Amino acid sequence: MKRFDLPIDEALPALLAALGDAGRAVLQAPPGAGKTTRVPLAMLEAGLCDGRILMLEPRRLAARAAAERMAETLGENVGGTVGYRIRGDAKVSRDTRIEVVTEGILTRMIQSDPELSGIGAVIFDEFHERSLNADLGLALTWEIREALRDDLIVVVMSATLDAAPVAALLSDAPVVTSQGRSFPVETRWLEKPMAKTQRYEQAVAALVEQAAAETEGGILVFLPGEGEIRRVERALNLPADCSVHPLFGAMDFKAQRAAISPAQTGRKVVLATAIAETSLTIQDIRVVVDGGRARRARFDPNSGMSRLVTERVTKAEAEQRRGRAGRVAEGTCYRLWTKGEEGGLMPFPPAEIEATDLTGLALELALWGATPGDLAFLTPPNPGAFAEAQALLTQLGALKDGRITEHGRALAALPLHPRLGHMLIRAGKGGARLAALLADRDPLETRQVDLSLRLKALADTRAFSQGQNMRVRGNAAAINAESRRLAKFVRDEGSLTAGEMAALAYPDRIGMRRNGDDPRYVLSGGKGAVMEASDPMAGARLIVATDLDGDAREARIRMAATISESELRGLYSDQIEWRDLCEWSRRERRVVARRQEVFGALVLNDQNWKDAPQDAIAHAMLDGIRELGLPWNDAARRFQARVELLRHEGAGLPDFSDDGLMARIDDWLLPHLGGVKTAEALKRFDMSNPLLNALDWDQQQLVSRLAPAHFETPMGRKVAIDYSGEAPEISVRLQEMFGVTQHPVIGPKRLPLRITLLSPAQRPVQTTMDLPGFWASSYADVRKDMRGKYPRHPWPEDPTVEEPTLRAKRRR
Repeated sequence: MKRFDLPIDEALPALLAALGDAGRAVLQAPPGAGKTTRVPLAMLEAGLCDGRILMLEPRRLAARAAAERMAETLGENVGGTVGYRIRGDAKVSRDTRIEVVTEGILTRMIQSDPELSGIGAVIFDEFHERSLNADLGLALTWEIREALRDDLIVVVMSATLDAAPVAALLSDAPVVTSQGRSFPVETRWLEKPMAKTQRYEQAVAALVEQAAAETEGGILVFLPGEGEIRRVERALNLPADCSVHPLFGAMDFKAQRAAISPAQTGRKVVLATAIAETSLTIQDIRVVVDGGRARRARFDPNSGMSRLVTERVTKAEAEQRRGRAGRVAEGTCYRLWTKGEEGGLMPFPPAEIEATDLTGLALELALWGATPGDLAFLTPPNPGAFAEAQALLTQLGALKDGRITEHGRALAALPLHPRLGHMLIRAGKGGARLAALLADRDPLETRQVDLSLRLKALADTRAFSQGQNMRVRGNAAAINAESRRLAKFVRDEGSLTAGEMAALAYPDRIGMRRNGDDPRYVLSGGKGAVMEASDPMAGARLIVATDLDGDAREARIRMAATISESELRGLYSDQIEWRDLCEWSRRERRVVARRQEVFGALVLNDQNWKDAPQDAIAHAMLDGIRELGLPWNDAARRFQARVELLRHEGAGLPDFSDDGLMARIDDWLLPHLGGVKTAEALKRFDMSNPLLNALDWDQQQLVSRLAPAHFETPMGRKVAIDYSGEAPEISVRLQEMFGVTQHPVIGPKRLPLRITLLSPAQRPVQTTMDLPGFWASSYADVRKDMRGKYPRHPWPEDPTVEEPTLRAKRRR
């Protein structure tokens, strides 16, 4: 065996001992320690298990590279003692004892054989990446061990993961830690923050050029995506001895292998995505340039759409990247941020289960016959996102009443997202190319959204001329190869149009053009989408949006197919229905009654509902009142104030405040809204009678007795009581109150009325809440002043014994 000392070697005895005693362990080892290639071989040599050792890797390139490295260590070819199995490729044999697989492969193995027959150990490598498949795989594997296979060995390995929660999840599994990395790495930060006006790619290129000038050996540059890789590649100005190699997931294996192989001459500069962060030793790399950004998929359960977002790296990711520089020799790590900015980085990236589409997870759990609460998830899926995933599966026919259907079982067996699997089964072989296309990236460099352009180009590869760049032509070839593989899963040829096939995959993204000049669409799932006005498809009435940018308010359409109404009806006749709609229109400020033929949020036919029942109209009008407010008039306000006065005094009456009435509007106002359909009609509506009827008979009598609407003067005249102020109040001529020796009171607490006494000219003379006290005190001064101004009116010395009057003295 060809072996070199690696830091992990010192930890292997402790790991093997833990596995021998407990059958499970969590291994913490820094980047470059050698855990990926050393641990499986050590377990094999120790004879810990009889069956195969299965090791999971997050990426296909890493899986192949790990298998090849272990096979080389044993002096064998891949496919002997060590093999691999990834999507579309496998090298295993009857002699294979260590099998490196991508994470989705394990799920398929478990679903087809719940006992994992022939497997003695499962190793989860690079678990800190927290991919959805790794979380699911660990949850299923642990349930198998707990329920069926107590002999199954489980190892979780990570460089930056907090080991304690994982160890607790695995029934307090032993934690083994490997110290140190292969070689020390010097970290260099920017002296000052990058200027906001500086373009990101130019800043990265400048840092790479600085690193090339200051260091020796290969350079690995971390960038968020292919677009940034291409732009940095164009911006670089490196010495002639430097060769630049892109490295990202969509490249073919030959190009990927060239990027990770040692440089034949000169220095190698690898511009890579996160594919190079883990489980992958790129030969002769001694320098890392970290662009400080990462691209992640974020799923919005409200829109049912995922979108890629570019974010700052986390501390854990930065540490992983830094470790790449110390794999083969002492290294240097350049970071595109200052040391001070590092404190603002998040500790860890979010687990994929927290941020991505859960449709596949929901289908796998349904196939397993479990709910998220039944399994040991390190991070349980969000209930809202999981419910959205189940709703989509129900719409696709994969679930019924929460249980998996035969169609759902067929979908789970396909190496596709359930959307695309559903389309493939329904469309037959004719849908294979579209499924492969939608599962991959756009093979055309065009801003036109028309999906048929891509399908035509893939069907006639001459469309990809020699002038096309290698990425475009290579991607097209990969899509066609995947198409041929997917076609083997179905028998029927199929004859559906591109629009029909797309609608099968995306029933919630069938769009109808809104009225207006701009190409804005409402999608059947209820969200909005917009297309560039210059696009040739911008005039289409019905489309299916297969690629959107995921904007929560109005997503931009990046790829779509047209579909006719007859095609839509042919596919979804059982989901198209007539509904009666009676609702308040904010724009028209009136109740609108319509009969509509709908598919989801799409209105295919719209008619007036001429005989809409009054009850429906009244309920819709309530929404208008909630927007416009209650139609108060003076009489209604006075009655409200009377009831509120008594309620606050403990009379046991219902809440007549504005908020209280609005909260119970269905109970007291609804029966009185017949014929009220518009905002104008509401203005003329008198609420007094509905308010009165909101009280029962006894309550009405109580209000009339304790909070009367009027005060009756000694002359029998009724004066309205104003309840709107701090105290109930009346205004009355002073002479009309002659002879009153007890102050009028209101309510159960006998609150005194506030009385404003008026002059013969109806001007306020005095306000009092103690009329007898006024007669005995201030009246004398008022009398003295008023006699001169109004000599023809009576101003007796003792008003308490005088008869009330509104008349003046007769002239002599």
